[in-house]
Parts: sequence; structure tokens; C-alpha cells
Amino acid sequence: MSHPRADETDDGRLPPLDPRALSEAQREVYEAVTAGPRAARPPAFRITDGDGRLLGPFNAMLYSPAVGLPLQDLGSALRFRTGFTAREREIATLTAAAHWRSDYEWYAHERIGRRAGLTQAELDALREGRDPVLADARERVVHAATRELLAHGDLGDALYAEAAATLGRAALVELVTLVGYYGVLALQMRVFRVGVPEGETAPFRRDDPGTS
Repeated sequence: MSHPRADETDDGRLPPLDPRALSEAQREVYEAVTAGPRAARPPAFRITDGDGRLLGPFNAMLYSPAVGLPLQDLGSALRFRTGFTAREREIATLTAAAHWRSDYEWYAHERIGRRAGLTQAELDALREGRDPVLADARERVVHAATRELLAHGDLGDALYAEAAATLGRAALVELVTLVGYYGVLALQMRVFRVGVPEGETAPFRRDDPGTS
């Protein structure tokens, strides 16, 4: 199905909400996003625009605080409180972003991935849907399991056994949840026509072949 480019649709389908006009419940979501662990160090990517309005998936969270607050907390947990290394987490996240051809997800996590030590060659392979050359066995399993989850919504017995043995069962629960979470965000951003921040280049062309 063909959609207009997200970065050609002004503010998308959900106008960015003015932080000065938020309800109490919306304010709670806003502060959880902007003053939580995401703000603990200089951000790798832009969360707000010049007027303080939330960008990417975060603006949609304000429209339904009852869903948005736990959703942002899940994202925070997956980014800051799992057993994965930063490289492992970003390999999985970027694999999901490329699968869904999600511009903002790739924009944000490419920058986080660089901080985590992903090389240009690794980033290029992930964006193009190829297998990156990974020396670490855990990273290879994270990537393989993420790709199979995205392609089939399941893990075959052999890969499941390898992932459970290599990563541990707790990390495997976290990985499956991570893949589902970024799929939710990608779907929201597609439906609401959310693009990259002004001045940034969208990494995926809408007329490219792909899963989405």
C-alpha cells in the first residue's frame, strides 16, 4: 500500500500538542518522556521541537495518557533496564526499524547505535536488511532471532534453543517484548504519518520494496 512520505505531510495526522496546554494526565506523560532516563545525558536524537512539542512516537502518547504513560515506561525499561549490552539492544532495535521501514525509529536509533559502537558497515547492513558481520556470538543470535521474529512472528525450535542457551530465558523474554514494542511504535507512526524532525533526511523511500 502506498502512503505519502511522512516528511511531506506537515504535522501528520496528530497535530503536535503544545506543552503549555496539556492536561494533568498529559503533563505526567510529557515529564516522564522529557525528564526521565532519556534526559540523563545529552540526547542522541531530538525528542522535542523548538517549541517543546514532542516528536516521533511520543506525541501520540499524549493523546491517550492512560495508554501513553505505561507505553513510554515500557520503552524506557527496554532501553535502560534490560540485560542486553547497548550494542545488542541497538542491533535488535535497528533490525526492527529497517523491517518496518520506520523513518523516525531509524533516525533515532542509528544515532544511539553509533554511541554504542556500531560501525558504518554494520549500520548499512542492518538498514539494507543484510546480515552484518558480527564477531560476538550473542550479537549474532540477537540479530538472527530478531529477524525471525519479524519475518514469522515466532522462533523455530533450533533457533529458540540456541537463543535460550546463549542469551538466557530472561533476555529472550526481553527480546521478544522489544520486537513487539518497536512494531507498535512503527505502526502508530505509519498510521499518524510521523516523520523525522525538520531538517533531517528520511532513510527509507516509500516506493522501495520492503516488508511494509
